[in-house]
Amino acid sequence: QVQLVESGGGLVQAGGSLRLSCAASGRTFSSYAMGWFRQAPGKEREFVAAISGSGSNTYYADSVKGRFTISRDNAKNTVYLQMNSLKPEDTAAYYCARKPGRWASTHAGEYDYWGQGTQVTVSS
Repeated sequence: QVQLVESGGGLVQAGGSLRLSCAASGRTFSSYAMGWFRQAPGKEREFVAAISGSGSNTYYADSVKGRFTISRDNAKNTVYLQMNSLKPEDTAAYYCARKPGRWASTHAGEYDYWGQGTQVTVSS
């Protein structure tokens, strides 16, 4: 059973920064692409960022490009989301997810394991 545990969420003022972490259990972490998604109240879950198994390829939603950075440390079985210049519209529950195979995807349906989520609230 794979477990994904997110941490690092919280309350921050607009313009501030947060770094989310997602620790994964299991072996061969580098064999899986990882992604971050978010869901705001009353809205559908949306793609934020994804990274390939090696970390060499990354993808971002247009809404976060240039502000967020996804990275991973395969030795620590951990994926990160550095969020800078945060805006009130970034307020949401953030989820990390694992995708079978090394190639990343923007589609939530391709991810098989999900974390429990961590709340990010950006005040104006």
